[in-house]
Amino acid sequence: MVLCTHYIEVMEKTNKKTLEEIIRVDHAGERGAIKIYEGQLLALKTFKQNESLKSKIEEMKEHEKEHYEYFDNEIKKRNIQPTKLLPLWDIMGVTLGFGTAMLGEKAAMLCTASVEEVIDGHYKDQTYKLGKDEEKLKKKIMKFRQDELDHKDIAYDNGATKKGLFGILDKVIKTSSRIAITISEKI
Repeated sequence: MVLCTHYIEVMEKTNKKTLEEIIRVDHAGERGAIKIYEGQLLALKTFKQNESLKSKIEEMKEHEKEHYEYFDNEIKKRNIQPTKLLPLWDIMGVTLGFGTAMLGEKAAMLCTASVEEVIDGHYKDQTYKLGKDEEKLKKKIMKFRQDELDHKDIAYDNGATKKGLFGILDKVIKTSSRIAITISEKI
């Protein structure tokens, strides 16, 4: 019975360290998404490719900016240290975006789908870690999760595939995303 009472108390109030990790990693992740899209747009503009794809990427990037601004404000308001690896994630995000766009529309859209599939689970898990004291944050994460699911659907509707060698690319992107999440929560 004591264990049940403790569980209820944990759900009432969010663990401070967990809260800091959630905000830090979401801040880094949303910035990373912006950088991926910036890399894709750079490749598409440089090589004058697919105007329709550029438009879709610009629109998804705008959602990511909204998400990033929310977490950037939370970082400042709550006096949480952002991950020390932001400059590295920026470079890696732009590189991933540029590289996938250079491989073509299917690879660019797979990049979005793969990242969003990881983020879907990540955001879902976070909602279970937030207590009643963080209901506003939980609602934002749920809204942002839906935006990410919409991005995944857009990606599949526009050619994302895991067939053939794209299956390997999917695994590389997902594994890299999971590693970045784990590191950004802690550092």
